[in-house]
Amino acid sequence: MIEILFSAPESYGGKYIPPIREALDSFGLAHRIETECSDPERVDYIICAPNGPVTDFSPFTHAKAVLSLWAGVERFVDNPSLTQPLLRMVNPGMTAGMVEYVTGHVLRHHLGMDAHIRREKPEWQPKIPPLASERRVSVLGLGALGQASAQALAGLGFDVAGWSRSPKSIAGVRCLSGANGLEEALGRAEILVLLLPLTVETENILDAARLARLPEGAVIINPGRGPLIDDEALLAALDRGHLAHATLDVFRTEPLPGAHPFWHHPQITVTPHIASDTRPAHAARVIAENIRRGEAGEPFLHQVDRSAGY
Repeated sequence: MIEILFSAPESYGGKYIPPIREALDSFGLAHRIETECSDPERVDYIICAPNGPVTDFSPFTHAKAVLSLWAGVERFVDNPSLTQPLLRMVNPGMTAGMVEYVTGHVLRHHLGMDAHIRREKPEWQPKIPPLASERRVSVLGLGALGQASAQALAGLGFDVAGWSRSPKSIAGVRCLSGANGLEEALGRAEILVLLLPLTVETENILDAARLARLPEGAVIINPGRGPLIDDEALLAALDRGHLAHATLDVFRTEPLPGAHPFWHHPQITVTPHIASDTRPAHAARVIAENIRRGEAGEPFLHQVDRSAGY
């Protein structure tokens, strides 16, 4: 019998536990899932959200892995009590949702759709957009979500470059890395998409100096992590006309406070962290597969590199 602790807000249980049970049953894995634990040493796996009740993992001395329900693991990696293998959530539903958000908003800005959607008075001033092949898009972050988004944009014909800390090779995408690669990715980006993880190295990666490297009139789309951008520097770049627009789905504080200037800025679109979410049915299959792997002694999927922070 595999003993599993489900540590997440109460509202998660009804959505996630039934499909996880179904997925484990499909593998023939006898299991018991509990939401409270009286004997930590009996627990084989912990399925958890960063905002769940378990914050001290040290009593779970026999746990083979901690499986996160979230893609972002910045709240976990600095927890000294979490010494078990940490597995982040990557699944096809999450990837598809991110690709749809990114391509939708890149096309929106590429085609200049806001000028038509927000028209306040009759106006006939055609402005023909360039073709996608004439629009330079850069994607910062080439993990699972960034790679899929970059490939989708390249498939639509956009001139796509991607930047990552370590070198990557992706068909149809100009792959850049290192400090010089970052400067090149910024300097060419008429539309910039941020899909980096949040680490010590990436926090405020778009500061005033790097925002100034973007071409005049550039657009930023951030469905990655809020602290990737220096908020004040972004507002200043928009106010002086260097940047045309920013579409933001993630923020330092969520929900975004009602008095925050992002809500009221005419060149900022706020979306309420909807770019991609963990869909229980898809997540359940990934969780069950990793538990199957743990029981079979096979390598886990999506194991976090603690030194890199993701």
